[in-house]
Amino acid sequence: MSNTVETAFAPVSFTETAVKELLKLKDQQEITEDFGLRVGVEGGGCSGMSYVLGFDQRKDGDQEFSIDGIKIFMHKAHQMYLLGMQIDWQDGLNSRGFTFSNPNAASSCGCGTSFSV
Repeated sequence: MSNTVETAFAPVSFTETAVKELLKLKDQQEITEDFGLRVGVEGGGCSGMSYVLGFDQRKDGDQEFSIDGIKIFMHKAHQMYLLGMQIDWQDGLNSRGFTFSNPNAASSCGCGTSFSV
């Protein structure tokens, strides 16, 4: 039984600029096909939970999604915290990096990488 989910609805979405940056990073780092982009959360950060975003291998409990041609790994338990979140890439003078717009966050810190629910 495959845990790959190929639907129009995925738990998170990426802006066009985020997809371009992720594909560029994947190419630059020569990421092999057995790796996917891990999107998740972990305890910590100034608001209680921090976002996880990085290339990784599949782990037990992961679901796999395909978003804009990018293989996404997300632990099933993290979906309730991330459902509806949009990930963007900012490349401006004041900020550079991935940003997270999470409708489930009750509050977030000034750096934008941690949140509380």
